[in-house]
Amino acid sequence: MAELLWEPSPERVANARITAFQRRIENQLGRRFDGYADLWQWSVEDPAAFWAALWDASELRTQRSYQQVVDDPRRLPGARWFEGARLNFAENLLRRDDDGIAVVARSEGTAAQRMSFRELRRSVARLARGMRAAGVVPGDRVAGFLPNIPETLIAMLASTSLGAVWSSCSPDFGVAGVHDRFGQIEPKLLFSTDGYVYGGKRIDSRPVAEELARRMPSVEHQVIVPHLGSDADRGGTPWAEWLGDDDDPELIFEPLPFDHPVYILYSSGTTGVPKCIVHGAGGMLLQHWKEHALHTDLGPEDRLFYFTTCGWMMWNWLVGALGVGAGIVLYDGSPFAPDGGALFRMAEDEEVSVFGTSARFLAAAEKAGVSPRQEGELPRLRSLLSTGSPLSIEGFHYVYREIKSDLCLSSIAGGTDICSCFFPGNPTLPVHAGELQCRGLGMAVQAWDSQGHARIGEKAELVCTRAAPCMPVRFWNDPDGSRYRSAYFERFPGVWHHGDFVEITPQGGAIVHGRSDTTLNPGGVRIGTAEIYRPVEGLDEIEDALVVGQDWDGDVRVVLFVKLGAGSELDAELEARLRDSIRRRATPRHVPARIVAVDDIPYTRSGKKVELAVRDVVHGRPVANREAIANPEALDCFRNRKELRS
Repeated sequence: MAELLWEPSPERVANARITAFQRRIENQLGRRFDGYADLWQWSVEDPAAFWAALWDASELRTQRSYQQVVDDPRRLPGARWFEGARLNFAENLLRRDDDGIAVVARSEGTAAQRMSFRELRRSVARLARGMRAAGVVPGDRVAGFLPNIPETLIAMLASTSLGAVWSSCSPDFGVAGVHDRFGQIEPKLLFSTDGYVYGGKRIDSRPVAEELARRMPSVEHQVIVPHLGSDADRGGTPWAEWLGDDDDPELIFEPLPFDHPVYILYSSGTTGVPKCIVHGAGGMLLQHWKEHALHTDLGPEDRLFYFTTCGWMMWNWLVGALGVGAGIVLYDGSPFAPDGGALFRMAEDEEVSVFGTSARFLAAAEKAGVSPRQEGELPRLRSLLSTGSPLSIEGFHYVYREIKSDLCLSSIAGGTDICSCFFPGNPTLPVHAGELQCRGLGMAVQAWDSQGHARIGEKAELVCTRAAPCMPVRFWNDPDGSRYRSAYFERFPGVWHHGDFVEITPQGGAIVHGRSDTTLNPGGVRIGTAEIYRPVEGLDEIEDALVVGQDWDGDVRVVLFVKLGAGSELDAELEARLRDSIRRRATPRHVPARIVAVDDIPYTRSGKKVELAVRDVVHGRPVANREAIANPEALDCFRNRKELRS
């Protein structure tokens, strides 16, 4: 068993919302659950009863209730959830109407903005009035080319109050990257920013926004949000005009079916044009309520922060916390401006109780020597969430050593595909180094071998054997569903195949070993890339690393690329230590055949290493969609390397 790093106190377990939920179910069923694992088992064996109980606990606001919970949870894809129900997504995120703080917005180098729940509702009502007057109706697509600022949230809520479908990209995308996404869904309305700030630089977004509007004839109106305070009317109508008079109009919520589309999200697009993933309103409400209230223990007294852009699903997850009455903290800019401690100081200033970020940020903070614990104990902070890629064992130790010792550190995993988690956190469970705490309630997750047999304690394919409401409604422009079925149900018919290489541990946790489409196969033995990153990135000389399999001499050999820290050199001594660390902490089969120093490592805009694109470059193949990569110039570091010719 992995090293135990933290256990919740008996008081914390007793007071947790997930404990109250368990007691409620026990009273209804007249039985007792033997801990979380038993509760999870019930939730996946009787999904209709579980999701009905969750519906009741969440107290969703509806115009009409459902006729049945689910027609057939074994039908994948195609299960129908909560048929007959009528509800509105925005109404359920705007249940609070008081002077409590709903939104704190911080941008790089600017003072905080604060907005109460009442003020947020009023702004949404004003914008919705303008959108309704412009002819926005249920099913229309509304796109946001915007930073992570209050106007983005207001635009999303106004759109979904009308039944329109919201989709967003962050303004650091280029024209081609945004058009590859928005061009497919043909938005009627486009919200754009005049610019954004990153690393102290003011970047003008207006040329991109204007070109986007020209390329998309479906756009009837472009609204300009003057984030930088420049020519607000250039290329469109200023935001203020869409808000209209400074009054207090009625906020009208359009009642819609449970599976009415609410979000369109996009796959990373590193292997081709991004897939447009359509999520239903009811599924997002229930799944996010479950993950916020039960798995994260969020409530009206809390504030949630997640470092994200509007082009990553974690933005949608973050704003969903309004549905449990929690306040949210938005941040726009570099996480290292002016230094690596900026976000932690902000968390203390804004009394953040749950801090969310990426494994990549934590690794960078550790390398930079960031130590919030030396500056204070972050008294309100009780949970830290990490996702985007597997958090290394060193990352776990860093959090407890340098951030806070009494903290529920939840490494969580899911994906854009479900806009939520297969493996969320759990404030009532212990934390073990390198492990995700649990499988999410209602998510029938298993690790399957190639024959479709469930495995415990072995690396295998992540699958989900029962339907869940958070699974996509469909893909956009996929009328017969063939692309959707191909994406998730070809490998194991009737079972969701996610594409991650995972290990379910005997205690019910999990270890993620990376994407299964980047799994290495030297000598026919499957190796997850994360198994190599863990021993490599712990060395002080290594700032970052990326590993691929290179076709060689009728087999596959492991090639490790390393980005060195300042003043370090890839000499024979460092190569020997790298190989020794991998051999000791993994196996001899994990030891790379070649180790190559590079100047940079390419990432997607959501912070994932682009191993597939690098593998294509190494083999001389074209990269399908460079626009999906945050730093595409880094790919040139891997082209025509002499070290890979022998």
